[in-house]
Amino acid sequence: MLSFTEALTHNPFLLFAVIAGIAASFASGIIGSYVVVKRIVSISGSIAHSVLGGMGLCVWLKRSFGLDYLLPLHGALGAGLLSALLIGWIHLKYREREDTVIALIWATGMSLGVIFLSLTPGYNVELLNFLFGNILWVSRQDILLLLGLDALIILTVAWFYRRFLAICFDETQAHLQGLRVSALYLLLLSLVAISVVLLIQVVGAILVIAMLAIPAAIASTFTFRFSTMMIIATGLGVLFNFSGIYLAYQWNWPPGATISLVAALAYTLSLLGKRRA
Repeated sequence: MLSFTEALTHNPFLLFAVIAGIAASFASGIIGSYVVVKRIVSISGSIAHSVLGGMGLCVWLKRSFGLDYLLPLHGALGAGLLSALLIGWIHLKYREREDTVIALIWATGMSLGVIFLSLTPGYNVELLNFLFGNILWVSRQDILLLLGLDALIILTVAWFYRRFLAICFDETQAHLQGLRVSALYLLLLSLVAISVVLLIQVVGAILVIAMLAIPAAIASTFTFRFSTMMIIATGLGVLFNFSGIYLAYQWNWPPGATISLVAALAYTLSLLGKRRA
């Protein structure tokens, strides 16, 4: 078997997997920091599972009507944004408990995904890859889309950085400062949805919560400065993705699950180190 370094130069699928992992790490580090500080990890889980409905719809349309330009990623992005806006809108307008809304979106998205899966002719390996993760299936087109979404996240966060901080730490004070808290909250949830879609490409819908929350949670133990927390979390995301892909190649394990396992192990070690300190 070729060494990992040699395989990177000879196997474009492995190279694309590494690039996709790095691209996803930026979303994980930046948006994951907001998710951890705002304590909306469960919302990211709801979005991650609700996108199955959008992916199932795209695969069904593609297979049934020959719409080859449709990708599961398109459906995931649309369903993720819709779910995020619904969660935010219902919470803000009707003041419902977020956990109730989260359960509703979670169940509805998964149910629609299963229905479309049953209606789609043929073996639906695409949806299974998105559910359980298969970074080795990432194509050049997927890479370009991921990089575009990354650029959107970075530019938006750079522009709204202080305002996002205000609504994460003290919404009441943000109101007093004249900020449009509701609009900012919906925008932040939309960015969470985009980040979830990015990470689903790497680890799948089932494991996406781990990669969104763990790097930021570990980074928070090293610094109290939010911008530094983002940088550390992004670096950890790159490390976890590269290490996970390397170990998956060496041991012939599923890449997405291996990446998530590496992240979970690192978080466990950080907790043990924190207790001893």
